[in-house]
Amino acid sequence: MAVHSLKAEPKNLHGFFSRDLSAVLTVDTGDTVRYETLDAGWGALQQAKTLGIPQDFAPRDRQRDFGHALTGPLAVRGAEPGMTLEVRVNRIRTGTWGWSAGPGLPSQMDERLGFAKAPSGPPAVITVPTGDQATMWSLDPNQGLAHNRLGQTLRMRPFMGVMGMPANEPDVQTTFPPRFCGGNLDCKELVEQSRLYLPIAVEGGLFSLGDGHAVQGDGEVAGPALACPMELVELEFHLHTRMQLSLPRAFTPAGWLTFGFHEDLNEAWVIATREMVQLMGEFYQLQPKEALALASLVMDLRITQVVNGVRGVHALLAHDAIDDSKNGV
Repeated sequence: MAVHSLKAEPKNLHGFFSRDLSAVLTVDTGDTVRYETLDAGWGALQQAKTLGIPQDFAPRDRQRDFGHALTGPLAVRGAEPGMTLEVRVNRIRTGTWGWSAGPGLPSQMDERLGFAKAPSGPPAVITVPTGDQATMWSLDPNQGLAHNRLGQTLRMRPFMGVMGMPANEPDVQTTFPPRFCGGNLDCKELVEQSRLYLPIAVEGGLFSLGDGHAVQGDGEVAGPALACPMELVELEFHLHTRMQLSLPRAFTPAGWLTFGFHEDLNEAWVIATREMVQLMGEFYQLQPKEALALASLVMDLRITQVVNGVRGVHALLAHDAIDDSKNGV
């Protein structure tokens, strides 16, 4: 199987999803791609100047590239709507810097605490913090540690916030919400050795990724995580022609995940649970009532994120939750 490379250079960068984008690379099932990515904000933080980081990444068309900085899109030869794309996350290595944001960015939590007014819907343009809103971090990918000027040190657990493909819809599609075909999932469990399964909606798939996170908590409550560029993201792509999914699911070091996306968090958890009931039925030959009863004993619900306009919940079935050899691939 071939190994390809995609650098974070202008010809490979965009800030939206679209079925009309031309693929910058076409691969076969089983191929590996080694990516380089910018931080979500296109390197636009003023504080980054003190670290010698270039300001913004020209040429960026701000009318078109209004979302996260994405590398791609990539087409998989033979991919058609109704199939499933498996994305194996083999390696992730952060860059040497990153940023997080404190109070002041518009979000529901900031409004509740009196820091800033919340937007009425999903963000329209990627917002980077300014002044006291921003905290710069020094990242050590060899030790896996992040340090800031406040003397705080965190153990990194890097993953990609955005991995996805466009829906079969006209015009450009914002990078901010998660969708049935991926997008801004912001799921902290999608670390190295994970496998993400995404429904394909357009010919070739047109997969893109970006929004690297050095570390994030469930919920991502302040808006951003610890955003950073990625020096290396090594992904392996596999096309499943007979697997039909309606929403993403993932095999991770923590266990199997199913996802629910909705503006209403109560609806999101119901969707995630419904998807897990279906998965457990497939794995253990259970009727829906039986799977739901068992899920109440072994499934955990976690809030993925509450800041992307469309909320996310993931249901987790740990690998050791059920003593059965079918719990895995």
